[in-house]
Amino acid sequence: MATKLTKEQKEAFAQWKEHCREVQAMTAASLSIVKESPVEKERRIKRLLSNYDEFCEYYFAHYLTLRDKTTGEVIRVIHNAPFHTKAALTIKNTPNLKAVFKWPRGHAKSTHIGVFIPLWLIFQPKRLINFMVTVGKSEDSANRLLGDLQAELEYNQKLIADFGEQKNLGLWLQGEFKTKGGAKFLAVGRGQSPRGLRDREARPDYIAIDDLDDDELCRNEKRVKELTDWVKEALFGALDVGRGRFIMVGNLISKKSVLANIAASKGVHVSEIKAVDRDGNPVWVEKWTKEEAQAVKDFMGYRAWEKEMMHNPINDGSIFRHEWIRFKRMPKLEKYEMLVCYTDPSFKSTTANDYKACRLWGKIGTELHLIDCYVRQDTVSGMVRWLYDLYERTRDRVAISFFMEANFMQDIILDEFAAEGNIRGYQLPILPDTRKKPEKVQRIEAVSPLWERGFVFYNEALKESPDMEVGIEQTLALERGSRAHDDAPDADEGAIWYLQRSTRQEVFKPVAIPRRSPKNTW
Repeated sequence: MATKLTKEQKEAFAQWKEHCREVQAMTAASLSIVKESPVEKERRIKRLLSNYDEFCEYYFAHYLTLRDKTTGEVIRVIHNAPFHTKAALTIKNTPNLKAVFKWPRGHAKSTHIGVFIPLWLIFQPKRLINFMVTVGKSEDSANRLLGDLQAELEYNQKLIADFGEQKNLGLWLQGEFKTKGGAKFLAVGRGQSPRGLRDREARPDYIAIDDLDDDELCRNEKRVKELTDWVKEALFGALDVGRGRFIMVGNLISKKSVLANIAASKGVHVSEIKAVDRDGNPVWVEKWTKEEAQAVKDFMGYRAWEKEMMHNPINDGSIFRHEWIRFKRMPKLEKYEMLVCYTDPSFKSTTANDYKACRLWGKIGTELHLIDCYVRQDTVSGMVRWLYDLYERTRDRVAISFFMEANFMQDIILDEFAAEGNIRGYQLPILPDTRKKPEKVQRIEAVSPLWERGFVFYNEALKESPDMEVGIEQTLALERGSRAHDDAPDADEGAIWYLQRSTRQEVFKPVAIPRRSPKNTW
């Protein structure tokens, strides 16, 4: 290293060398077990190069094995998910590819697109990558991505045993290196000029753009547009008139992001993978369990989980504002003029797919209070139990009017209420909401001035509860065309409509006025 390094670069280089020693040690240890003839070796290599999953499991077992950091014992062996394999085959079989891979955090985007797949293509009988460019948020981040690739090429003893020594010229810290076989690798930071990139007559034929967006960037639409133009013009232009594989990876942290813009461009292949399916089951089942995914979701919270793991970025919507959310201590239930619990069960199913919302509201004077709430991805039976529990906690003190949209009060939903009622010895007095209602967002928008004018308050005692937090997130995210869940604000509108109707009936109650005699009018 002729160039003088900064303190940070020296630390990064020391960490990289330690990583290289680990790669060398782990691949050498497993290599010593292999006993095969030259013919068997040739057949094995041919099989691995034709099967991406086996290629990864053989050469990169050190990536795919979780070990206890203290004892070094193997905790779990991880296999590729189907979406990893599908991506590899798409990239291999499409020489002139423009693609966006929207994968969640922790789903090996950088590892597969930036390390495994490039190496798989480089060692094919006919080499499919000659000049690779890695693009990161900054030059340093791009260099580090390149470092992972160089570590495998120069220290992975299995690769060396099968394909020969690869070390030649350059180092990732300087942003480029070249293998003995002639493949070149270059790092480029966000916004840097890649014009004229070439190695003699060769131009890049594999460009991997890794997690280009960040929250600060996405808040500035002008910068997003400028960076999108840079990707489409300067960076894509570095290819030889579009020949080559042009790949972007990341998760959708904003609807107004570079990733979103490139994914929406004509001719771009898009792979969108969400962390869990509609039932909460992980799509990468070897990586983690349903319970582990739920624990992560509980810790991250609704908004962060949707953004980082489900490609559903939720920003404050256009209807409600954060400053309109007010908390206060709730009076005793007996003080309220009327209490309404409105339920939105999402759909007629017993599965825990969408959110189910039950919202207990009370009216006292001119104020409307959210007293208790249930906003969860749960089964219908779980929701029903919560409603029965609420009724039993309050029935000896106050009368609560229970409502549910009429469309849902049939089939499985009613069966669940009846089953729970049979267990408890009575049936919950829940009524159907039979209103002929306008469109949902229009209805919710109509009551939003109550928040703005300071008539709505939330129970201070539940401020930190997950049910309250998710309900507030859904309320703030509400806007037309949004994919965000809206079960809580929909239930709020229903409860408030019945509370307001009661008030209107009291205020506008007809009063009989005696008719005056004609002689008194003159």
